[in-house]
Amino acid sequence: MSPLLDIDAAPASAFGLSDEHAAGRTTGVHSHGRHQLLYCSRGALRLTVATAQYVLPPARAAWLPAGTPHDVSSTRGAALRTVYMSPEFAGPTACAVFPLPALGRALVLRAMQFDALASTDAFGRAFFTTLAGLVHEWAASPMPIRLPRPQSPELAAAMALVLARIDDPPDLAEAARAAGVHPRTLRRRFAAETGSTFRDFVRDARILTAMDLLSDPTLSVTEVALSVGYDTPSAFAHAFREVAGVAPRKFRAR
Repeated sequence: MSPLLDIDAAPASAFGLSDEHAAGRTTGVHSHGRHQLLYCSRGALRLTVATAQYVLPPARAAWLPAGTPHDVSSTRGAALRTVYMSPEFAGPTACAVFPLPALGRALVLRAMQFDALASTDAFGRAFFTTLAGLVHEWAASPMPIRLPRPQSPELAAAMALVLARIDDPPDLAEAARAAGVHPRTLRRRFAAETGSTFRDFVRDARILTAMDLLSDPTLSVTEVALSVGYDTPSAFAHAFREVAGVAPRKFRAR
């Protein structure tokens, strides 16, 4: 993506941009006056919005309505393909992360050929109107796994400890000590702020991290399993399948 291009001031009403996202790079929290369809064609991206954190491997896409504050980062580097559409293109009104079918991947890659610096012609308007309409269908089957964002410093401290020790996750008592609260209080905070449990957060954090690691072809499934704290590949495969709906090897193949 050209750093000189003002996304919101571009003459085209809709267009696509390619960006090589360097390892360790983060965009910082920002927003645009256009809708965004994010697709990672290689590697994996981490997307953070107001209420949740997601991992976007190549089989997933994210829809961000115009004006949505978000941050995009990558631990190992990734190829990002983004479609920008002005609000006249009526996509979903809420953020969504979802599996992107082969048709969607082909359309996103085709969108890269539309020039941001040229006015959108009739064919382009029809193309992006169709794409925005299809996003409604795809977003109706959202990705079930995400990490909630903390609303209090205590819950933030507990979550940070889990993420820092993903290969050897703390138990509730350890996380509560890090947060400076009683375990019962931390349990109530998770319920009140996330609608979930500490145990579910630990599980989802491990699986989301595994999804990120599985995008690296140099790592075996066994190495990924050990990196997220599972003693055996079979235990990891069972947990991964329970959350993601497919085995780790099939997820990687997709």
